[in-house]
Amino acid sequence: MIKIDITKQLHGSVGEMLLELNLEVESGEFIALSGKSGSGKSTFLRILAGLEKADGVIDVDGSIWQDKGGRFLDVQNRGIGFVFQDYALFENMSVEENLLFVKDDKKLAHYLLSVTELYELKNRFPNSLSGGQKQRVALCRAFMNKPKLLLMDEPFSALDSTMRLKLQSELLALHKEFGSTTIMVSHDPSEIYKLASRVVVLEDGKVLDYGSVKDILLQTSGTQKFSFEGEVLDIVKVDVIYVAIIAIAQQIVEVIITSNEAKSITIGSKVRVGTKAFSPTLFLKLDS
Repeated sequence: MIKIDITKQLHGSVGEMLLELNLEVESGEFIALSGKSGSGKSTFLRILAGLEKADGVIDVDGSIWQDKGGRFLDVQNRGIGFVFQDYALFENMSVEENLLFVKDDKKLAHYLLSVTELYELKNRFPNSLSGGQKQRVALCRAFMNKPKLLLMDEPFSALDSTMRLKLQSELLALHKEFGSTTIMVSHDPSEIYKLASRVVVLEDGKVLDYGSVKDILLQTSGTQKFSFEGEVLDIVKVDVIYVAIIAIAQQIVEVIITSNEAKSITIGSKVRVGTKAFSPTLFLKLDS
């Protein structure tokens, strides 16, 4: 069990704000951390890692990482794994050396590289790798000390969808095999749904919502059968009707709206697209 009760004054997206979090995370859970930019997500990860200080208590399975009396366990002794957005690899070290820098255990390093299909690249240097390969090296390195706590800050945001899906599967397999507690910052609903057991939504430094993935992501209003959040890109008049062009995740959809709605909705508005009577049809996407 990880018990977190911390506060820290921050300068967020709306100016000065107080990061104030009181959470309990079960050992072995996979928690997704979501919310607007500037809400305190990355700072929260850095506090857990020991890269930044805050007021309060962090208790990990009975081990006090910090308390109100001034105790503060440094990052080297927390036994964490941290995967950054920018990989943070040592450019002057080979793939294998990057892993062995964390822990001198060739057997474990070779196992992780084999699982992530990187073994044949173990003598290559980071500047000769693709973005997806670098991210896999960063993931392997994070597991080298078999961390109690794995922290990930939007690790797959810069990757294409195919590579993102592959790495998500590899991450989930390693998370289960090593029994790590994982906390990952993500804005991708499909990624959160696939990986996480619970979601923490932050807003202006406070917990806005906390619960199961289905409870948080599948919220709908009224009797709607399907409901998705999107952004209005354009409103076009076609003959006597109006059509709103809306971006939902990676898709662009057209929705017929009334003249009154066309007057009240502006480009850039965040909207929820729902339907009450809809029979979905699934088409199997065949590989070309």
